[in-house]
Amino acid sequence: MGLINKVRQFGELVMFSHTLFSLPFAAVSMIWAAEGLPSARVVFWILVALFAGRNAANAINRVIDADYDKQNPRTAGRHIPQGSVRKSEAVGLTTVLLAIFVFAAYQLNFLCLVLSPIAIALFLLYSYTKRWTWACHLILGAICAGAPIGAWIAVTGKLALPPLVLAAGVTFWIAGFDTLYGTQDIDFDREVGLHSIPERFGLKNALLIAKGFHVLAWGFFFLAGALGGIGWLFSVGMVIIAFLLSVEHRIVEPANHGIMNWASYHINQIVSILYFAVALLDAWMIGRIG
Repeated sequence: MGLINKVRQFGELVMFSHTLFSLPFAAVSMIWAAEGLPSARVVFWILVALFAGRNAANAINRVIDADYDKQNPRTAGRHIPQGSVRKSEAVGLTTVLLAIFVFAAYQLNFLCLVLSPIAIALFLLYSYTKRWTWACHLILGAICAGAPIGAWIAVTGKLALPPLVLAAGVTFWIAGFDTLYGTQDIDFDREVGLHSIPERFGLKNALLIAKGFHVLAWGFFFLAGALGGIGWLFSVGMVIIAFLLSVEHRIVEPANHGIMNWASYHINQIVSILYFAVALLDAWMIGRIG
């Protein structure tokens, strides 16, 4: 039971479910790059790289932010501030995951291997950006946007326009809901000297900026689909996604943590899964997937 409990704690520490923010877009990029489904081997190593990279980034973020998390009433209950997971354990987990990430890149192709140290550096960079700039939300989005770019390179061994456009969508999409989530910490950020869009521009302007980010994200998502070759089902899916994003912005309530989790996380998990589902079904309907 001790081992099972520790595995559960590690899963909560790295917010394992948040892989859903990157994985569906990487899968879409993979399908468009292969013009169908790539080999099972390529799919396997892409998934390994995604899970390892994303969870390593979350684990090291928890280590680097542990002192701030302990001071913030909203985050004081996290595993490291509470002592249920030691910093050394989280660093060990990060090291193992990063080693798996590099090995997965090696299994894919030479360009993936060469780019893997850059990805690791970016994983480490994000955790410090709130100390430097209010643009931390955009930096987080850009780092997560590496997933569709990496998936395309894993399949083709080169870069192209469609994954870059999809990555732009992911950047603004994540920056939008991370800005919304950051509205909960305006007072704390100002007190301890951390930077964010809500801290810099205030609540009202932050909500407007987040809405603007999501308008841009929707446009890039649709353009990426157009470049990838889409049918009518994808367009229907994009209408539903526009509705979900509008609901997200209507229900924002920074004082209510439960509602903020829905607005910032759960709705956007639905958005990413829906985008993947309609892209996959659309590819099947137009004959790309047999």
